[in-house]
Amino acid sequence: MLKLRLKRNGRKKQPSYRLVIMPVEARRDGRAIDQVGYYDTRNKESYLNTDKITRWLKVGVKPTKTVSNLLKKANIIED
Repeated sequence: MLKLRLKRNGRKKQPSYRLVIMPVEARRDGRAIDQVGYYDTRNKESYLNTDKITRWLKVGVKPTKTVSNLLKKANIIED
């Protein structure tokens, strides 16, 4: 099963995250299948590739709770 989830980047105490497609069994910072965006927690900046995200969601990828909140803010998915 595949998940749309966050992968941590950045230095110590300065996190930024990439939105990636990964198997459920993979580690948090393991190898990703596809990168579909990023989210910077320090500046509250985000970039979401809506074409890729909607294509993966149609295939059956499930977003995590945090990622689904980000997608709802960006109006990519609805409640």
